[in-house]
Amino acid sequence: MPNTYAWVLIAVAAIFVFSTLARSIRIVPQAQAFLVQRLGRYSRTLDAGLHLLIPFVDKVRAGVDLREQVVSFAPQSVITSDNLVVEIDTVIYFQVTSPKEAVYEIANYITGVEQLTVTTLRNVVGTMDLEQTLTSRDQINGQLRGVLDEATGKWGIRVNRVELKTIEPPASIKDSMEKQMRAERDRRAAILTAEGVKQSAILTAEGDKQSAILKAEGSAQARILEAEGQSRAILQVFDAIHEGDADSKLLAYQYLQMLPEIAKSDSSKIWFVPTEFTSALKAISAGFGGGADEPTSLKVSPTRKSTAQKSALGDAGAALAAAKAELKSATEDATSSGRTSGKPFDPEVAKGQ
Repeated sequence: MPNTYAWVLIAVAAIFVFSTLARSIRIVPQAQAFLVQRLGRYSRTLDAGLHLLIPFVDKVRAGVDLREQVVSFAPQSVITSDNLVVEIDTVIYFQVTSPKEAVYEIANYITGVEQLTVTTLRNVVGTMDLEQTLTSRDQINGQLRGVLDEATGKWGIRVNRVELKTIEPPASIKDSMEKQMRAERDRRAAILTAEGVKQSAILTAEGDKQSAILKAEGSAQARILEAEGQSRAILQVFDAIHEGDADSKLLAYQYLQMLPEIAKSDSSKIWFVPTEFTSALKAISAGFGGGADEPTSLKVSPTRKSTAQKSALGDAGAALAAAKAELKSATEDATSSGRTSGKPFDPEVAKGQ
């Protein structure tokens, strides 16, 4: 029985020794720091590695994470200078540089950073209107970081970066902004459409101009070529007449051939006879044996004279019949004169005439 108690006491003593040894040995992870208190008072800061503590004298107060931390705070209501309430979400990037100050200078440094961020944000945004708040994020971030870094320096905290995650204006302001943006886009679309119509009209006008110029040039060239062709034809006819040595009788014969063509038109009521025609007829009359002292106007028989008077006073049909009769008579006279002139009769020439 005494042996049993002895073994129990030995076991209890061993457990106590092992627990004491375990408490006296502390392993600190990387990027962390432990604060050691000796008899309730700050003693030292343990870095990463193996450390020995005095049992029942030294005690680990707290462990501090030395890595950079990211904390996102809930949306805060902030009033701008134009009396509009906006909801702003902030994100803080900070790092503990002095574990002793972070533990002993403030009870909860995360809560302190959050409240300091809210108050600083209200001070900064309160001096700006809504448009400046929406377009000056970098400026707001810089001011927040400067104020927070200065205020948290005594807590052993370094604020590396501050970001405004979202800025939410009121619903009515959102609607107004959307309408403004829509109106601006409609205005730009109208301007672009007008520019397109303008360019299209300019290009169309340029095309019409070039088309008109090309048509005018083509018409001018066509008229020039037509005039050249007519000129060449007249010259060839003139040369042919001179080569054939045409006399006044031939010209009178040509005049007589054109009279039926003139009389074909139903609107021909009055005929104008050129002076050359009367001279040609006078030459024909002289060739047929008329005297040289004939008057300038042609001498015609009483029958022909009465017929001519009737044709001048009658309708176009009667005039046409009279002209055909005179043409036949003149043709016979010209043919007879050609045969008696001493030149052989050529049927082809008569056919062409």
